[in-house]
Amino acid sequence: MPQTITRAGHRLAYHAMEGRGPGVVFLGGFRSDMTGTKAVALEDWARASGRAFLRLDYSGHGQSGGTFEGGSIGDWYADALAVIEAATEGPQILVGSSMGGWIALLIARDRPERVASLVTIAAAPDFTEDGYWADFSEAERLTLMTRGRVTVPSDYGEPYVITRHLIEEARDRLVLRTPLELGMPVRMLQGTADEAVPTETATRLIAHASGKDIRLTLVKGADHRFSGPGELALIREAVMDVLARV
Repeated sequence: MPQTITRAGHRLAYHAMEGRGPGVVFLGGFRSDMTGTKAVALEDWARASGRAFLRLDYSGHGQSGGTFEGGSIGDWYADALAVIEAATEGPQILVGSSMGGWIALLIARDRPERVASLVTIAAAPDFTEDGYWADFSEAERLTLMTRGRVTVPSDYGEPYVITRHLIEEARDRLVLRTPLELGMPVRMLQGTADEAVPTETATRLIAHASGKDIRLTLVKGADHRFSGPGELALIREAVMDVLARV
């Protein structure tokens, strides 16, 4: 059974494993949960290494309470930060996948004292604005603004409901429009066959962020899941790389 805390009336589920620090925190993506391949594989590595580890479900995701449609980037950022504050001590290594990369960047920007280093996997900063809103037709934008939601197809199962609240609230959370200082070691992983987050997003992010130790690795042929054996090994290697520099 997962451990839980409550934030904003919602029960947030997480699994925290004790070990030596700095601990590793896995932040999952949009509509994903903490039982995914990358989260569990990284936890297995942490257990074998004696490293503290945390994985969690945002509200409206996985085993946590709330509804997905009621959430926003700001809510999920606050959820992640609340669990990190409750379940860890000191600076952590944040590993953010897709939307989790955006949330990890927000934490690194706003709470740098809690971040020892950062690893992103197909990070999707500002995807609500540069992905959904930018790609919506005029008809879809009108529907979103008047009805409060639109439905878009998903490659991962049922269609996604995108709400006006999600789009509008995220405009206060964008990280590619204002200075982004990352004073910790940062490793970014990106597959060239990723159809959800284009390579251009990764190159834009590394060009935009400022910091002394930021590296981007492009993996030819890797898709958005980034969950094959070789790709999981690259995630572990990136974590060990930043650990050596902390």
